[in-house]
Amino acid sequence: MSALTQALLLQAQRYAQAGDARAGKAFALVLENDAFNLEARTFLAREALANGQAETALEHLTVAVHVAPNKAALWRSLGLAQMACQHLPEAEASFTRCLQLNPALHVARLHLGKAQEQQGRRDAATRTYLQALSAAQRAGHWLDQASTPPWLQDDVAHAAAVADAGRREIFDTLMQPLFARFGKTALRRVELAVQGMLGLQTVRSQEPRQQPTFLYFPDLPSTPVFDPALFPWFSELEARFEQIQGEAEQLLHEGLGKMPFLALGSEDRADDYLGGEQPAWDACFFYRHGQRFDANHAAYPQTSKALEALPLVRIEQHAPEICFSILAPGTHILPHYGTSNIRSVVHLPLIVPEQCALKVLDTEIAGLAGRCFAFDDTFLHEAWNRSTQARVILLMDAWNPHLHDVEKTALAEIVASTGHWNQA
Repeated sequence: MSALTQALLLQAQRYAQAGDARAGKAFALVLENDAFNLEARTFLAREALANGQAETALEHLTVAVHVAPNKAALWRSLGLAQMACQHLPEAEASFTRCLQLNPALHVARLHLGKAQEQQGRRDAATRTYLQALSAAQRAGHWLDQASTPPWLQDDVAHAAAVADAGRREIFDTLMQPLFARFGKTALRRVELAVQGMLGLQTVRSQEPRQQPTFLYFPDLPSTPVFDPALFPWFSELEARFEQIQGEAEQLLHEGLGKMPFLALGSEDRADDYLGGEQPAWDACFFYRHGQRFDANHAAYPQTSKALEALPLVRIEQHAPEICFSILAPGTHILPHYGTSNIRSVVHLPLIVPEQCALKVLDTEIAGLAGRCFAFDDTFLHEAWNRSTQARVILLMDAWNPHLHDVEKTALAEIVASTGHWNQA
């Protein structure tokens, strides 16, 4: 940035902070000297929207997202400008991109629902509104007028009205085809779980320490750590331990396929999830959100062969979810809850230095290299590596072993329709 542009920007900022009407002209001067100045573009876009000049705002924000494509708030603003111009499919795409970058930006999900609703897609809008309301309320927002900003109250009330009217329709859409195939008796627990998910009735665990963030499935044993005997396929995986461990060591040495485990949005902070002086949690994915990472299967063929022999969970766009999980020295995965008790989280410890452990409620598991274990992550859990070496495990999701086959089939279709297997 040139000295002249810096001076013009400083003057524009002063005008803006003082509420001086000259701020707009000052930021326009900044653009004359620096056409890609993000602050000037966003200020002028806000001003244009406030003055009913949606096309002008759209021009500024189109440039802004080009300059900063990973900034979620800009995509939200672009979506609002597109809606004001009645470019509804484009607005929907912008809000979707915003939420990919920052799923916790709940207001963007409200906007997404409105864009869908204005296109006449009532079912999609209802689902989106339900997701927006449930996610925000789990985070302590929009519970009442006091927890809802005044400028948002009408939108939240509208979303709640649409969602309430659509809950039964969504339930019927999800469940009636399944009832026709399997009968209501076989799906009694699934029916209750979906009713609870949609807020048609209160369905909660009798164990107050169990707090799924999305879906609670009733009448399953509340077992923080599962009996390994419930997973007969553990022995198949353990029999291939040496080959898998060798490929994990190869990963540590060469780093092929390694990437951050957490997919953080532009406004997320790593220290909300990880503790330690220089925390790092990396992964090499074999599957993520149901997508197969072919290059990693090719790079680590023995592990791939072992995985493909297992009864993997298969849910379109959601599962399997399998990786080498690498926890750097000094890293602490902070206490948190998982999404649903329909799944179990399986670990095959591969490289486990001393002073590494997983804690589920009050149970601390050091992990024995070569021995699988599984736990229910809807109980509070955390993990740490207090050693000076990396800890590596093979990490995967599996079904809760207490589910029946018909329930698994039904839940796979429901999750594929509603999402959240690995979200929220």
